[in-house]
Order: sequence, then structure tokens, then C-alpha cells
Amino acid sequence: MRAAEIASVEGLEGVTIGRLAVELGMSKSGVFSHFGAKEELQIATIHTAAEIFAREVVTAGGTALDLCERWLDYSKRRVFPGGCFFVVTRSEFAARPGRVREVLMLFTLRWFSLLERLTGDAQLAFELDALLSAADRFAVLYDDASAYERVRLALRARMAMPTGMEMSVATANDSSIASQASSMI
Repeated sequence: MRAAEIASVEGLEGVTIGRLAVELGMSKSGVFSHFGAKEELQIATIHTAAEIFAREVVTAGGTALDLCERWLDYSKRRVFPGGCFFVVTRSEFAARPGRVREVLMLFTLRWFSLLERLTGDAQLAFELDALLSAADRFAVLYDDASAYERVRLALRARMAMPTGMEMSVATANDSSIASQASSMI
């Protein structure tokens, strides 16, 4: 659990045998004998986080909206101090080949598959995950829990829309966002 807490704040690269030994008051060799390499520790951390996620979000079952509500509560309660473990680590390992990425991909595919099964629509499943991830990152970055309520409203509105219907379309005037952002820096 402590490794997953660290990873939610510092990423999986922040989870090392030495760091975990210090955090748990163990010797480095004691932690190493349990996990072997750093990669094994990272994979074990993902499995632990997945078990916690399943218990917090999935196990009670229900509709896609029920799962999304529990996901938002899981993030808001800071089950992991840095927000959703998987939002943090998916970003960190998205472009890195290897076993850690493969384990994260498998978890993500299972999550998307569950959402798709519950909604009956792959696009909607993708959008729900994007909304949840946005709430998590906004709330953590700005320490602003109002993101959860905004996303709750957006989830309900999106799920009420017919599949394939878009809410709005970007226009050429929207390109000014880049100049506005650079003027703030």
C-alpha cells in the first residue's frame, strides 16, 4: 500500500527498493529479497493498486453511472494521496515500452472493457474515462474539489445524450487559446 501511495504522488519511478525500505523501516536487502528488481516492485505496486481500485470502485457493481460515482468518490477521498493511481501512472508509462507498461495497459483495457460493457458503446466508455481523469487531475492540481461536482453533471448529461451526438464544435476563434496561455506565463 505504501508503494502505491508514493507512486500516486511521485509516479512509479519514485518507487524504489531503497525508498520503500526507508518508508517501511526495513533494510534495503530485506525489501530486495521480497521483490528482486525495481521492475518487480513496480508491478507488485500496480497489482496492489488494482486490488484497492476494485474494492473501492468496482466490487459493488451497478450501472456505469454507479461506477463513475464511486470512482469520483475514490479520487475525492484521496484513497491515494496523489489522486487516482492509474491516472498518474498511465501518463507516466504511456510511451515507455516494457512489462510495467504492459501491466498498466492490461488494467486500463479491463477498465475500458467494463465501461464499454455497461454502456454498450466504446466511444462513451472512452469519454467517461476522460471525464473522470480530468476531474482527478484538476482537483489534485488546483486542490479544488468542485471539479468532482462539475464532472458529475457532465457525466449525467453525456450519458443522457444519444450515442454519436456532439455537444459543441470548436471554431477557428478557439485558436487564440495558445496566445492567451503564453501571455500568462
